Amino acid sequence: MFGLPADWSLDVPERYFTLESYDGGVARWCPGCGDFAVLSAVQRICRDEQIPPEKLAMISGIGCSSRFPHYMHAYGFHGLHGRALPVACGVKSRRPDLDVWVATGDGDCCSIGAAHWLHAARYNMDMVVMIFDNSIYGLTKKQTSPTTPMGVGTNTHPDGAYLPPLDVARTTLGFPNVSFVARTVDWNPPHLAATLEAAYHHKGTSFVHILQRCPTYTPNVFDELRQNSDLTLLLTHPDGVRADDAVRRMYENQREHDPSDLAAAHALADRSEKLAIGLLYRNPAAPRLDTFSVRGLDATREQKLAALERELDRFAV
Repeated sequence: MFGLPADWSLDVPERYFTLESYDGGVARWCPGCGDFAVLSAVQRICRDEQIPPEKLAMISGIGCSSRFPHYMHAYGFHGLHGRALPVACGVKSRRPDLDVWVATGDGDCCSIGAAHWLHAARYNMDMVVMIFDNSIYGLTKKQTSPTTPMGVGTNTHPDGAYLPPLDVARTTLGFPNVSFVARTVDWNPPHLAATLEAAYHHKGTSFVHILQRCPTYTPNVFDELRQNSDLTLLLTHPDGVRADDAVRRMYENQREHDPSDLAAAHALADRSEKLAIGLLYRNPAAPRLDTFSVRGLDATREQKLAALERELDRFAV
């Protein structure tokens, strides 16, 4: 019938995951918050990659973006302020079979969690770290964050922040053993999704700096970038973030950048002239701590006890 062989059959997987498979409930962010775009992108990547929800671990600290685990149907850990990364490293070391995603913010990661930020890069365990940068402490109601631009008024600095802001991507590039640093923006969903997809496929710690709007406390901080595409430089390369035709048409300024060139990445991360978006740096050969930490996970109880006894015997007197 219809010209098909008699023994033809449709190969249907036992489980197929839709977007609803990853829906953890109604996201309670302010209308217009950039976090919605990131949540949608992550759910679509999970659907496209057909990742079982029970193989996902969403880890966060404290902040508006750190409510992310509540809105994903997956394992989640909503931790302490600044402590998302050590928790994520612990999860990956004991459960290497899980896909670990971290949601952290410019305050959570770059202030109280700054030491963990550095060491997570050095450990280079296989996970995606999304740094939501809205240039403000939003959850605690408009305090100056490490990335607040000079002159922007906040509740802690009503006359305007008086210190130069920290640049997330540029700082991350300076960490030892860093293996993946990219930058994207929430107001370009196709580029955002493509960047997160590239991060997911990288084996190591993928840091994705996301410029993310806060409609309540910093509604205008990214207006120039959003309204004038000439201020953005789109990075392209066969080994970089895939930019489709629609994204390329949005940005007249484009440059082919080899993401293996760390010196060039440092220069491009400088936002004094244009905002470079795309993959800044990637080193797939960087050593990973999780390839070492998984040793012994398959040992039996008896083997573990015997190893412990041998270790304790070294200190016997």
